[in-house]
Amino acid sequence: MTRKDEILTVAQILAELGGVSRRTFYRWREIGKAPEGFKLPNGEIRIYRSEFTAWLESLREAA
Repeated sequence: MTRKDEILTVAQILAELGGVSRRTFYRWREIGKAPEGFKLPNGEIRIYRSEFTAWLESLREAA
């Protein structure tokens, strides 16, 4: 995580993925295939931009 790393909501992540449903994203989390994130006290998930970018890169390398 960088010092000024942006924190993304699930909605922002889904928008960047372009067409992935919320259900699919949460399923990926259940099976450990989603980017690392953290839960806020209200239960919402946030993901650092750097973690999201690293996750996308790992998918590209695996393809």
